[in-house]
Amino acid sequence: MKREAWIYFPLAAFFFLATIVYYFFGRVDLQPNIGGQVHQVHPAQIEWAGVFALALSGIMMLMIAFVFWLTGRKMDPRPEDRLDGEVVEGAGDIGFFPPSSIWPFWTAMTAGLIFLGPVFGWWLTFLGVGFGVWALGGWLFQYYRGDYQH
Repeated sequence: MKREAWIYFPLAAFFFLATIVYYFFGRVDLQPNIGGQVHQVHPAQIEWAGVFALALSGIMMLMIAFVFWLTGRKMDPRPEDRLDGEVVEGAGDIGFFPPSSIWPFWTAMTAGLIFLGPVFGWWLTFLGVGFGVWALGGWLFQYYRGDYQH
């Protein structure tokens, strides 16, 4: 996991550097055009959306790098973390991968219902929560029934 951490640390540094550069060079001139006439010009206003987007991206990269770094400290070194590691040492089962399932689709559909509720009516949110409990339950317990039960 240490190799993965060293991918994200430079990315975090890049986003923090880009934030500083954008703060100084990403200024916009506001020229309100009302009725076809340019009124009072406000030069060099800071464009805050880009500054915060870059800063939060840097924080996100730093968080990911920090989690990988902490996880790498607690684990035994993997073959790809050691300089003398061989490809053969990484052979074998990697993990458990679930079979195809319809439950993520139904969970996403109910999330869409929930988020459309404030737009079209709160009754749609309540309907989405009801279907969401069903869909999430199906996703959580899919290995306890049918062909894939233990």
